[in-house]
Amino acid sequence: MIRKGERCFMESRPYVAWDVMNRFLIDAFKGYGVPEEDAKICADVLLESDRRGIESHGCNRFKPIYIDRIVKGTLKPVTEIEVLKDTPTTLVYDAHDGMGMVASYRMMEALIEKAKKYGMAGGAIRNSTHYGIAGYWTTMATRAGMIGVTGTNARPSIAPTFGVENMMGTNPLTWAIPTDEEFPFCIDCATSVVQRGKIEYYAREGKDTPAGMVISHDGSSMTDSSAILKALVDGTAALTPLGGAGDEMCGYKGYGYAAVVEILSAALTGGPFMKALTGVDQNGNPQMYHLGHFFFVINPEFFMGLDTCKKTAGDICRALRASEKAPGHDRIYTAGEKEWLAWCERKNKGVPIGEAVQREMIAVRDQLKLPYHFDFEAAI
Repeated sequence: MIRKGERCFMESRPYVAWDVMNRFLIDAFKGYGVPEEDAKICADVLLESDRRGIESHGCNRFKPIYIDRIVKGTLKPVTEIEVLKDTPTTLVYDAHDGMGMVASYRMMEALIEKAKKYGMAGGAIRNSTHYGIAGYWTTMATRAGMIGVTGTNARPSIAPTFGVENMMGTNPLTWAIPTDEEFPFCIDCATSVVQRGKIEYYAREGKDTPAGMVISHDGSSMTDSSAILKALVDGTAALTPLGGAGDEMCGYKGYGYAAVVEILSAALTGGPFMKALTGVDQNGNPQMYHLGHFFFVINPEFFMGLDTCKKTAGDICRALRASEKAPGHDRIYTAGEKEWLAWCERKNKGVPIGEAVQREMIAVRDQLKLPYHFDFEAAI
């Protein structure tokens, strides 16, 4: 049973065991030229998204965002990291258009070590590619007893307040803080009302996008998910920032936070931004995305200590969940809790796989002649 807000529903999609899916993803990445150790990182990032119930960034994106781009030549399977700057507390990489997940993993490993010694560390990566769920990187920090912060720019999708042109990416601004509970506080979300990956998920499932999340060039709301994806590419639609279009619901706040991420992702890396990140050149031909990411790690031991940090964060979360409920609702959640509940629900079952992803898995398997047979094939 999966919980969506206050409602529960029974999962009808078939499950694939975690270990089977992990091996398949690793073998598939290797089949398209990703070195084995890097393939293990990429597979774990995708599966962690599904463990947390964030299906917009899990196996749902394995083929279209990674494999198809490798084939198209807009993502290099071998990640050649160049160190542009390395100080006791800062680090800057050039990923040379390799796997963003691999470059980000190496970055967080290095920053955690720096923060152990100096209390804080910050890094940035330029000429990168899609790095998966932002929360993967921040929870690398919490597993080490530290606070993690990250953000990334992306293909233009968000229109500024009072605008209709897609100018900035969905630009997540993500924090994770260790607690004394079974899961950290982790707020991992886009600065738009909906992220592009969610619309891709809606389109795959044949669902409309809720009204108010996307606007056309005439300012009207769009709901046809497949049409939205096409319009985002040709520039005739845009996602609304957190708060929605206009300023009645304070959409300028989401717009402002999206701009913070856009600026830091480019200013700290010396990389491109906004319209330069479309993945298409002036003649309409595919080109590298050249994304930028930033990361910060804070060591609580250099403040009032990890135990104080964890207990205080836990006390705040527990107080929030115990506060008075609105009529018709019996539960309040804190950031990271629903993801933990999704893992508790799925850990002994596996990854739920919809029909569109099933077909993609079979296509990749057959193309690479991999020795896998999935139980769901009898139903296709």
